[in-house]
Amino acid sequence: MLLAIAALAVGIYVWRENAAVAAPPPVAGAAIRAAVPVSVASVERRDVSVILSGLGTVQASQTVNIHTRVDGTLQSVTFTEGQNVKAGDVLAKLDPRLAEAALAQAQAGKAKDEAQLRGAQADLVRFSQLAQKDYASKQQLDQQQATVDQLKASIAADVAAIQSAQTDLDYMTITAPVDGRMGIRQLDAGNVIHASDSTPIAVLATLKPISVLFTLPEKDLAAVQQAMAAGPVTVVATREDGTVLGTGTLSVVDNEIDSTTGTARLKGVFPNKDERLWPGAFVHASVNIATLKDALTVPEAAVQRGPDGLYAWVVTADGNAVMKPIETGQVTDGAVVVQKGLAAGDQVVTNGQYRLRPKSRVAIIAKTANENVAEDDAGKDTAAKGGATSARP
Repeated sequence: MLLAIAALAVGIYVWRENAAVAAPPPVAGAAIRAAVPVSVASVERRDVSVILSGLGTVQASQTVNIHTRVDGTLQSVTFTEGQNVKAGDVLAKLDPRLAEAALAQAQAGKAKDEAQLRGAQADLVRFSQLAQKDYASKQQLDQQQATVDQLKASIAADVAAIQSAQTDLDYMTITAPVDGRMGIRQLDAGNVIHASDSTPIAVLATLKPISVLFTLPEKDLAAVQQAMAAGPVTVVATREDGTVLGTGTLSVVDNEIDSTTGTARLKGVFPNKDERLWPGAFVHASVNIATLKDALTVPEAAVQRGPDGLYAWVVTADGNAVMKPIETGQVTDGAVVVQKGLAAGDQVVTNGQYRLRPKSRVAIIAKTANENVAEDDAGKDTAAKGGATSARP
């Protein structure tokens, strides 16, 4: 029994020795030399627009509260809520009977004074003839002349009264002063309305064209003024999600800076043919003030932020990754202008940076265009634990 156990132990020892000799030795540093899969993009030269952005509010180019100019009873409302109207279109009518009566009375007064004037002028002619023969005194002639002059003045007053009565009658018909879109009706037919009422019949707003008021920092004012002096400056209005609502032209910079915020107000005018811009809406306004010619650009995802500032991972000709510090400028449409640190044609890593270390070997799995590339979510997780993160400059 003891001999059998000893033989079994010797056999196990010999098998282990043979297995150890047959197995290849581990390669030192194999895990370190394993290639890291990354996506890359080339550093390119291209023209880059210099864009300034601010938050703004849409305003109708003209807003008119539709009021009556005379007191009266609202007889009819002829517009439809939300209707597009032209200047001169009838919007509402007041009961015209009192105004018509006042006009008729003024016209009758004028006719009466004209008849009296004709009689007075005939008497003046007679007095003139009698005075020449000394049958009438100079005093009588002067008095008759004064009577004629008074009647002429009365007729002039009658003409003014007729014009006033005619104007009041015209005001009984309320028309649109400008082109625009009608709002919600606030007064119905049958109401007695007054010129002093604070509540309008409705509000008329001109939506084509339409305006956007927005603000920019004081430091950008000089660049904006220089761009306006060179020619029309384009303004693009977008929603929070980046949807373009319209393209217009910068029309004016306000004549003062808000001292509390250090910003200047600007106004852009938009054709708004599709009516996507609506009064009262908040939008982002972007102003294109210049174009940088042949600027070096990389995707935003390639720009990383470390303890010492911004940097990018560059893939060398031998397939290694090196960290290069960079200086950046304008950011437009997902592309970042590189002012220092890179050269045209360099391959920069846009995805997979969180696994890189200096001189890591890389395996390029995708080449992306020089445009906005989404940041790698895993990189954000690594950054939360203390690693370098990608950041927008």
